[in-house]
Amino acid sequence: MAKVTVGERVGGRVNQTLESLGDYLKEQRLGARLSLRQLADQAGVSNPYLSQIERGLRKPSAEVLNQIAKALRISAESLYVRAGIISPEDGVGGSVELAILGDTGLTERQKQSLLDVYSSFLALNAGLDADATAVVPGADEESADPK
Repeated sequence: MAKVTVGERVGGRVNQTLESLGDYLKEQRLGARLSLRQLADQAGVSNPYLSQIERGLRKPSAEVLNQIAKALRISAESLYVRAGIISPEDGVGGSVELAILGDTGLTERQKQSLLDVYSSFLALNAGLDADATAVVPGADEESADPK
């Protein structure tokens, strides 16, 4: 049996997310009775780029998703969740991710950098919470004598 690396598992999840996003966008576009070209024009993106997003070949930025959401008249947050930019558990309205994405004083690159740092902190803290339940040898000895 072949072993699967962490990178392959994460890559698989990213691909599933992009395919899910693309399927959802296509479904919304067809429901709005728009051609690919019409939606691309309304969203201000190129027709080939939008096609690649729908087919799961490209990961759009938050700004592009926002433009597409406006053109489709749907919630940008729903697209952010489907794209994996924000987590559905974070809730809508008070999440750090939405605050970052909504900040007009930041560039797209700065927003993505902040989101990456925030996600890494959350992942690190989740790992620390798991480690906190483990017994650390010598921990009691250090805390018992403050001298």
